[in-house]
Parts: sequence; structure tokens; C-alpha cells
Amino acid sequence: MATNVQTDDNTSMTSLVRGIIDDSQELIRQQLALFKAEVKEDSRKTQEAGTILGVGALLTFAGILVLAFAVAHLLHWATPTTELWVWYLVVGGVITVAGAGLAYAGFEKFRSFNPLPDKTAKALTENLTWPTKSA
Repeated sequence: MATNVQTDDNTSMTSLVRGIIDDSQELIRQQLALFKAEVKEDSRKTQEAGTILGVGALLTFAGILVLAFAVAHLLHWATPTTELWVWYLVVGGVITVAGAGLAYAGFEKFRSFNPLPDKTAKALTENLTWPTKSA
């Protein structure tokens, strides 16, 4: 921001324009710094969330696998006339359909937002194009 503000009548047009240009450059520098800070923070949060999500998904997969075997054996025990492989097929099919539904819902959720800082990027774009529009 301009710190040298002159109030006399002898201020030249050149110094006024120079002050405006300096202020514009400082604004753009500040917005770029803000944009970089937001992107860095968002990427850090995304990395943390991704790590937690990955570990959780791995543990959930292991638990579901063990439970699927248990359910298949329980169903075979309850109906000994049906082959064990049929129950593996039924349990595996149910889990696959449920997993596919959840994966689709998660994919749609990711498509619904933009991880980049939209407001700062838009303001920066407007400020970068403003000098070329007014010239």
C-alpha cells in the first residue's frame, strides 16, 4: 500500500499513476502469497485425511473379509444341504454390491467440490486482468 501520500497541489500525474501501479503490484503479491498459503494448507489437510482414510479402509477391508468368511460358514452350518461355495458366492455378491454403491457415492462426492481455493483464485484472476481491461 502507498505510504507516501502527498496532499499538496503540485502532485504530478506521473507520481499518481506510479502510486496506483505500485499499489496494484503489492495487491497482486499479497494475493499470490495468500493463494500459495491456502493451497499449501489444503494440500496438508488432504494428505492427512487421505492417510487416515487409507488406514481405515485397509482395516475395514480386513474386518469385512473375516466377517464374510464367518457369515458364509454360519449360513452353511444353518443349511447343511447347501454347498459352502454357494454361500461364499452369496456373501461376496452382497458385499460387492454394497461396496460398489459406496464407491460410486464417494466418487460423486469428490466430483461435487473443488479442492482449490476458489475465492482467492477468482480475486487474483480479476486483479491480474484488471490492468489490461482498463488500458
